[in-house]
Amino acid sequence: MLSRLGALLCVALLALPVTAQAAPVAPSPAIKWITEASATLDHWYNPDDGRYNTTNWWNSANALQAQLIASRLLGNDLGERRASNTYNQNIGTWFRNDYYDDEGWWGLAWVQAYDQTGERKYLVLAESLFTDMAHGWDLHCGGGIWWSRDRNYKNAIPNELFLSLAAALSLRTTGPAAANYEQWALLEWDWFEHTGMINAQGLVNDGLTDDCKNNGRTTWTYNQGVVLGGLADLYRLTGRRDLLASATSIANAAMTRLTDANGVLHEPCEKQRCDVDQTQFKGIFVRNLVALNEVAPSTAYTAFAVRNALAVWKSRNHANQLGLFWSGPFDVADASRQSSALDCLNAAMQLS
Repeated sequence: MLSRLGALLCVALLALPVTAQAAPVAPSPAIKWITEASATLDHWYNPDDGRYNTTNWWNSANALQAQLIASRLLGNDLGERRASNTYNQNIGTWFRNDYYDDEGWWGLAWVQAYDQTGERKYLVLAESLFTDMAHGWDLHCGGGIWWSRDRNYKNAIPNELFLSLAAALSLRTTGPAAANYEQWALLEWDWFEHTGMINAQGLVNDGLTDDCKNNGRTTWTYNQGVVLGGLADLYRLTGRRDLLASATSIANAAMTRLTDANGVLHEPCEKQRCDVDQTQFKGIFVRNLVALNEVAPSTAYTAFAVRNALAVWKSRNHANQLGLFWSGPFDVADASRQSSALDCLNAAMQLS
């Protein structure tokens, strides 16, 4: 299996365009890159609390998901062992806190763990997190869930996660439960699509004003990403082509407007300073591009992922640490930067 994947990733992609740019040759040592990047990330894993040092609670969910995917691609059980320990160390809290988006990240990580292990406890946990998130829904601004239990901001990311987790759970359950999750996903998308958070350029802004208008704030890359995975799964449930059209529009806008002249993805904060949350965002976009490609394949997505993976690896330091600036230069190392870049390497291998 590994040799076949490695061989596929060695194939030249020069004929695959992204707008006016030609795709680069795929990175031939992809397995080695992912192996080393995942092992480096694992140096930050703390077995005593099941989190990744140097970063925040929600980032650890994304780091775990990146490591799970890497393990699946490499055929080892490192991610599964880390998931088991993280579950055991934190199940007393049921992975809940005051922020509904944090719960959504953990919910999706546990869906990934369930898919790879078949252990039902992970699905039960994901369902529990979704149930708690649903308590954040009310009719302010016509619907949607709040960012936190303080109920002072309705924004894109918790609602995209709510959509994505609802659709994912519907695909993994049966009977009334599956129908309920599907209805939540449909309700969320109907609300989200009409909020105005998707701007005239086709990008998702951060959230809504107090009077329920697009606040014009930053178009973070992860806000362009999570919705892709949610819409891909909702398409699987419904067969509605308009969902793919919406997802494709957002993906293309991000690949066009949030990249440099070489087609490498950049976070808007990179020109000033990105905090430990924002350094996580780019990998989430590329991870969800894989999900969209599964239902709406595009050579543009393959070319994009490979181009960015080449840039990521070229910009590493001597210790195989991966920084914020995928186009270089290397800045500093931490678990959020490393796991975000690992998401990119994973995506290139999955898409090639």
